[in-house]
Amino acid sequence: MTPSPPTRRRWLRFAARTVTLTVLLALAALAFWHYWLRWPVGAGPAGPPVDRADFARGWTDSEVFLVGLGDSVTAGFGARPGYSYFDRLVRNPPEEFPEMQGVCLSAVFPRLRFTNLAVNGSTSLHHVRSQLPKLPCQPTNVLGLVVITTGGNDLIHNYGRTPPAEGAMYGATLAEARPWIESFRTRLNGMVATITNAFPGGCHIFLGNIYDPTDGLGDIHWARLPRWPDGLTIHAAYNQVLAECAARFPQVHLVDLHAAFLGHGIHCTQFWRTFYRKDDPRYWYHANLEDPNERGYDALRRLFLNEMARVFQGTAF
Repeated sequence: MTPSPPTRRRWLRFAARTVTLTVLLALAALAFWHYWLRWPVGAGPAGPPVDRADFARGWTDSEVFLVGLGDSVTAGFGARPGYSYFDRLVRNPPEEFPEMQGVCLSAVFPRLRFTNLAVNGSTSLHHVRSQLPKLPCQPTNVLGLVVITTGGNDLIHNYGRTPPAEGAMYGATLAEARPWIESFRTRLNGMVATITNAFPGGCHIFLGNIYDPTDGLGDIHWARLPRWPDGLTIHAAYNQVLAECAARFPQVHLVDLHAAFLGHGIHCTQFWRTFYRKDDPRYWYHANLEDPNERGYDALRRLFLNEMARVFQGTAF
């Protein structure tokens, strides 16, 4: 039986609305996935440019001892051998980008020695207890060059699985964290003193601050971790301690990882954000959220190299 014209028109309108609604829901789901759940890594170089001219001639003929201290960021967790930021500071990896060929510390320090004492998963407490005792005192003719990432694991461990504690404060309130923040300040100042004493001939300490995979929003639950209302505030307090340390000691130089990594976290595709990086809207973190991926490590080595070039250029040794 053929439907009457009014019935047929109602059915067509219903079908059209149903199809339209289905398409809109599909588009909304696709947009949600693209802008909230998708973290594209991309390929190619990452991070700021480095001026090759700064590395065209040696910075000093003195013996230089490069030391890595800290957590998995300096240990290079997740990177292939030769592709961590520490490794790439020392020498260029086999698959180096053309603009970075010859841009490394081996090119400017002909008498470079190096060791990396950093350990995956370690906190600032471990750095004092386990790493600094392995740093031997150097002769007076050796210049120390020390790179450190510390404090990040103090914040993120144990991912909310245990009650907050010093060195594993995830989920803490600011009131709970205040004494731990002050302990970190004391600990960091002691680390600087110990390192400085190990290099009676002088040293430069390049101290990285702590990046934020939530891109400054603090909504870490999008990364499938428990909500942490005071997380950003405590994170900012730790970074303030690191900045104050660099301001207090002339041999300490802050490397601003936090600013450079904004826009490369779990919201990297969200073009409406103020931190959106139109030139590279890609994710710089490893699958575990707390370490960089290889593009992130490339960015890190550029940040450290630029700060080192700023410090060493025009300085006589």
